[in-house]
Amino acid sequence: MLTVEAAVPHRPSPRMVDTPASQPILPPRRPMIAVCGSSAEEPTSNALAEEVGRLLAAHGATVICGGGPGVMAAACRGALSAGGVTVGIMAGDTSIDANPYVQIAVATGIGHARNAIIVQSADVVIAVGGAYGTLSEIALARACGRPVIGLETWALNDPRHPDTLILATTPAEAVERALRLAEQARS
Repeated sequence: MLTVEAAVPHRPSPRMVDTPASQPILPPRRPMIAVCGSSAEEPTSNALAEEVGRLLAAHGATVICGGGPGVMAAACRGALSAGGVTVGIMAGDTSIDANPYVQIAVATGIGHARNAIIVQSADVVIAVGGAYGTLSEIALARACGRPVIGLETWALNDPRHPDTLILATTPAEAVERALRLAEQARS
Protein backbone atom coordinates (compact mmCIF):
# COMPACT_ATOMS: atom_id res chain seq x y z
CA MET A 1 0.00 0.00 0.00
CA LEU A 2 1.40 3.37 -1.09
CA THR A 3 1.01 6.37 1.23
CA VAL A 4 1.74 9.93 0.18
CA GLU A 5 1.97 12.75 2.70
CA ALA A 6 2.03 16.40 1.71
CA ALA A 7 4.32 18.66 3.68
CA VAL A 8 2.39 21.87 4.31
CA PRO A 9 3.62 24.03 7.18
CA HIS A 10 1.15 24.55 10.04
CA ARG A 11 -1.43 22.18 8.58
CA PRO A 12 -2.01 18.51 9.17
CA SER A 13 -0.65 16.36 6.36
CA PRO A 14 -3.42 14.71 4.35
CA ARG A 15 -3.03 11.00 3.67
CA MET A 16 -3.89 9.47 0.34
CA VAL A 17 -3.80 5.75 -0.09
CA ASP A 18 -4.12 4.06 -3.48
CA THR A 19 -6.78 1.58 -2.48
CA PRO A 20 -10.41 1.50 -3.58
CA ALA A 21 -11.45 2.30 -0.02
CA SER A 22 -9.68 5.67 -0.25
CA GLN A 23 -11.69 6.79 -3.25
CA PRO A 24 -14.60 9.07 -2.42
CA ILE A 25 -17.96 7.43 -2.79
CA LEU A 26 -19.92 9.61 -5.16
CA PRO A 27 -23.59 9.30 -6.01
CA PRO A 28 -24.31 8.15 -9.55
CA ARG A 29 -24.56 10.89 -12.17
CA ARG A 30 -28.12 12.06 -12.63
CA PRO A 31 -29.68 11.36 -16.02
CA MET A 32 -29.50 14.46 -18.23
CA ILE A 33 -32.63 14.81 -20.33
CA ALA A 34 -33.01 17.57 -22.91
CA VAL A 35 -36.44 19.11 -23.35
CA CYS A 36 -36.73 20.86 -26.69
CA GLY A 37 -39.58 22.86 -28.15
CA SER A 38 -40.80 26.23 -29.33
CA SER A 39 -39.84 29.49 -27.67
CA ALA A 40 -43.35 30.76 -28.42
CA GLU A 41 -45.96 30.86 -25.69
CA GLU A 42 -48.12 27.94 -26.80
CA PRO A 43 -50.40 26.92 -23.90
CA THR A 44 -50.77 23.24 -24.89
CA SER A 45 -47.08 22.60 -25.52
CA ASN A 46 -46.07 24.60 -22.46
CA ALA A 47 -48.43 22.62 -20.22
CA LEU A 48 -47.02 19.35 -21.56
CA ALA A 49 -43.45 20.58 -21.10
CA GLU A 50 -44.08 21.74 -17.54
CA GLU A 51 -45.40 18.31 -16.61
CA VAL A 52 -42.44 16.65 -18.37
CA GLY A 53 -40.03 18.83 -16.37
CA ARG A 54 -41.83 18.09 -13.10
CA LEU A 55 -41.80 14.33 -13.70
CA LEU A 56 -38.15 14.31 -14.79
CA ALA A 57 -37.11 16.12 -11.61
CA ALA A 58 -39.29 13.88 -9.46
CA HIS A 59 -37.31 10.94 -10.86
CA GLY A 60 -33.92 12.58 -10.23
CA ALA A 61 -33.12 13.72 -13.77
CA THR A 62 -31.48 17.02 -14.68
CA VAL A 63 -33.35 19.08 -17.29
CA ILE A 64 -31.23 20.68 -20.01
CA CYS A 65 -32.67 23.02 -22.62
CA GLY A 66 -31.99 26.14 -24.63
CA GLY A 67 -32.76 28.31 -21.60
CA GLY A 68 -35.29 30.54 -23.34
CA PRO A 69 -39.04 31.11 -23.04
CA GLY A 70 -41.92 28.87 -24.12
CA VAL A 71 -41.39 25.12 -23.79
CA MET A 72 -37.92 25.69 -22.31
CA ALA A 73 -39.22 27.91 -19.49
CA ALA A 74 -42.16 25.59 -18.87
CA ALA A 75 -39.93 22.51 -18.54
CA CYS A 76 -37.60 24.36 -16.17
CA ARG A 77 -40.53 25.68 -14.12
CA GLY A 78 -41.87 22.15 -13.77
CA ALA A 79 -38.47 20.77 -12.78
CA LEU A 80 -37.94 23.46 -10.14
CA SER A 81 -41.39 22.84 -8.69
CA ALA A 82 -40.23 19.27 -7.96
CA GLY A 83 -36.84 20.30 -6.57
CA GLY A 84 -34.91 19.46 -9.75
CA VAL A 85 -31.84 20.91 -11.42
CA THR A 86 -32.13 22.96 -14.63
CA VAL A 87 -29.46 23.87 -17.17
CA GLY A 88 -29.90 26.35 -20.01
CA ILE A 89 -27.48 26.39 -22.95
CA MET A 90 -27.95 29.93 -24.20
CA ALA A 91 -27.67 30.99 -27.85
CA GLY A 92 -26.30 34.41 -26.92
CA ASP A 93 -23.05 35.53 -25.35
CA THR A 94 -24.63 36.37 -22.00
CA SER A 95 -26.83 34.52 -19.56
CA ILE A 96 -29.07 37.55 -18.97
CA ASP A 97 -31.71 36.20 -21.37
CA ALA A 98 -32.12 32.91 -19.50
CA ASN A 99 -35.63 32.24 -18.34
CA PRO A 100 -36.08 32.75 -14.56
CA TYR A 101 -36.26 28.98 -13.94
CA VAL A 102 -32.78 28.21 -15.29
CA GLN A 103 -30.40 27.50 -12.42
CA ILE A 104 -27.26 27.01 -14.49
CA ALA A 105 -27.05 29.23 -17.57
CA VAL A 106 -24.24 28.60 -20.04
CA ALA A 107 -23.72 31.48 -22.47
CA THR A 108 -22.31 30.22 -25.77
CA GLY A 109 -22.53 33.09 -28.25
CA ILE A 110 -23.01 30.57 -31.07
CA GLY A 111 -26.70 30.99 -31.88
CA HIS A 112 -28.60 27.92 -33.07
CA ALA A 113 -25.35 25.93 -33.11
CA ARG A 114 -25.90 25.64 -29.37
CA ASN A 115 -28.48 22.96 -30.22
CA ALA A 116 -25.57 20.58 -30.82
CA ILE A 117 -24.32 21.21 -27.28
CA ILE A 118 -27.77 20.57 -25.83
CA VAL A 119 -28.25 17.21 -27.54
CA GLN A 120 -24.65 16.07 -27.05
CA SER A 121 -24.95 16.80 -23.32
CA ALA A 122 -28.20 14.87 -22.99
CA ASP A 123 -28.69 11.15 -22.55
CA VAL A 124 -32.09 11.42 -24.27
CA VAL A 125 -34.06 14.23 -25.92
CA ILE A 126 -37.78 14.87 -25.43
CA ALA A 127 -39.23 17.08 -28.16
CA VAL A 128 -42.46 18.86 -27.21
CA GLY A 129 -44.29 20.67 -30.01
CA GLY A 130 -41.84 22.99 -31.69
CA ALA A 131 -40.81 24.62 -34.91
CA TYR A 132 -37.67 24.45 -37.06
CA GLY A 133 -35.28 24.83 -34.14
CA THR A 134 -36.86 21.76 -32.56
CA LEU A 135 -36.61 19.92 -35.85
CA SER A 136 -32.88 20.71 -35.95
CA GLU A 137 -32.49 19.37 -32.41
CA ILE A 138 -34.27 16.16 -33.38
CA ALA A 139 -32.00 15.73 -36.41
CA LEU A 140 -28.82 16.53 -34.44
CA ALA A 141 -29.81 14.17 -31.65
CA ARG A 142 -30.37 11.30 -34.05
CA ALA A 143 -27.13 12.09 -35.92
CA CYS A 144 -25.33 11.87 -32.55
CA GLY A 145 -27.05 8.63 -31.64
CA ARG A 146 -29.28 10.12 -28.97
CA PRO A 147 -32.81 8.72 -28.69
CA VAL A 148 -35.63 11.22 -29.22
CA ILE A 149 -39.05 10.96 -27.61
CA GLY A 150 -41.70 12.98 -29.45
CA LEU A 151 -44.67 14.50 -27.65
CA GLU A 152 -47.02 16.33 -30.03
CA THR A 153 -44.08 17.28 -32.23
CA TRP A 154 -42.96 16.78 -35.82
CA ALA A 155 -44.37 13.76 -37.66
CA LEU A 156 -41.32 12.04 -39.10
CA ASN A 157 -42.59 8.93 -40.81
CA ASP A 158 -39.72 7.61 -42.89
CA PRO A 159 -39.79 3.82 -43.31
CA ARG A 160 -36.03 3.92 -43.98
CA HIS A 161 -35.50 5.31 -40.46
CA PRO A 162 -38.26 3.90 -38.22
CA ASP A 163 -36.36 4.71 -35.02
CA THR A 164 -36.06 8.44 -35.73
CA LEU A 165 -38.74 9.40 -33.25
CA ILE A 166 -40.26 7.38 -30.42
CA LEU A 167 -43.76 8.73 -30.01
CA ALA A 168 -45.39 9.29 -26.63
CA THR A 169 -48.95 10.42 -25.99
CA THR A 170 -48.57 11.78 -22.45
CA PRO A 171 -45.84 13.47 -20.42
CA ALA A 172 -45.71 10.43 -18.11
CA GLU A 173 -45.12 8.09 -21.04
CA ALA A 174 -42.46 10.39 -22.50
CA VAL A 175 -40.60 10.60 -19.19
CA GLU A 176 -40.85 6.86 -18.50
CA ARG A 177 -39.42 6.05 -21.94
CA ALA A 178 -36.70 8.69 -21.63
CA LEU A 179 -35.55 7.48 -18.23
CA ARG A 180 -35.52 3.85 -19.38
CA LEU A 181 -33.44 4.76 -22.45
CA ALA A 182 -31.08 6.89 -20.37
CA GLU A 183 -30.52 3.98 -18.00
CA GLN A 184 -29.85 1.62 -20.90
CA ALA A 185 -27.36 4.06 -22.40
CA ARG A 186 -25.46 4.33 -19.12
CA SER A 187 -25.29 0.61 -18.32
